[in-house]
Amino acid sequence: MNSKKGKKSAWFYLKQLIRFWYLPSLTHCTASKFSNMTLRISCFLLPILAACTPHTDKNIAEYFKNPEPGMQTGGVKMIEIETPKGKFKVWTKRVGNNPRIKLLLLHGGPACTHEYFECMDSYLPAEGIEYYYYDQLGSFYSDQPKDSSLWTTERFVEEVEQVRKALGLNKDNFYLLGHSWGGILAAEYALKYQENLKGLIISNMMMSIPEYNEYANNVLAKQLPPAVLDTIKSIEAAGDYANPKYMELLMPYHYASHILRMPIADWPDPVNRGLNHVNPDIYVLMQGPSEFGASGRLLHWDRKADMHKISVPTLSIAGTHDTMDPAHMEWIAKTVQKGTFLLCPNGSHMSMWDDQANYMKGLVGFLKTVDGGR
Repeated sequence: MNSKKGKKSAWFYLKQLIRFWYLPSLTHCTASKFSNMTLRISCFLLPILAACTPHTDKNIAEYFKNPEPGMQTGGVKMIEIETPKGKFKVWTKRVGNNPRIKLLLLHGGPACTHEYFECMDSYLPAEGIEYYYYDQLGSFYSDQPKDSSLWTTERFVEEVEQVRKALGLNKDNFYLLGHSWGGILAAEYALKYQENLKGLIISNMMMSIPEYNEYANNVLAKQLPPAVLDTIKSIEAAGDYANPKYMELLMPYHYASHILRMPIADWPDPVNRGLNHVNPDIYVLMQGPSEFGASGRLLHWDRKADMHKISVPTLSIAGTHDTMDPAHMEWIAKTVQKGTFLLCPNGSHMSMWDDQANYMKGLVGFLKTVDGGR
């Protein structure tokens, strides 16, 4: 039990009692007196000790309390959104209950799924953080319309805003974490709707696709064996992305070094499910055929000139071995008005997996620091 400012805690008085009464009395104490004195002090101490014991059961009950009336769905909520091409539904799932910290997770891709975020389950509940999984329109658990005009950054931003409203998130509790493509989406959302945010996390994403491609070509490509790089480049030049040799080379030589730093055979199930559920129509249209640079609709995306406009507390997360330039992610933290930089020294693009200790400690620390107003 912590005392309020300006008041003495129960532990303070307990220490004074032991110091000035109980310990001196022992020096002049017979066996019978000792027994009686121990009984009396025990009766005094038990209420104090009980008051100092954390109300763990109560805290757990509050965290898992379901604010939704009616039939319970395990936190799952299908949200109807409006688009220029009609109404569709997107999948969300709430975990926990915290009126001050509500974290919405934006997955990458585009058109991957929330599944690779499932490692959050091992960390965030223990910290009392409420968080939301969310599959963007076109992703596996949400509606998947075929109209390609829907796949623009601007429309996705409006989708996020509709999801925010449906979930009841506001400037006093709304934290937005975007990873990879989700980082682009989170930055775009903040640039238009930051008055609704309490905090922003841009995870493993540069704010310029042209600079991302330069880093891929000038830094990452040079780390590949020359013969491997030549084969990859020849396949790309021919546009023969369906050639099985393409991914056969990229997976062990690029993905296992810069996407998730472990042997492909050991990749965790949530990661594999997320990748297996990617919607290729959207992914290729916007990103291109692989993570070895970008070549789709996002090819010329660049928001570097606008990052100084972001005034909400912002955490930029990088992995030393990322597909994204860590120096660029540090630049983000220095350019926004209230930036913090987190480097995961053992991490790659999915630092929440291959450098979990540093990633989760930094993320939780940021959320609690902003919540505390520090």
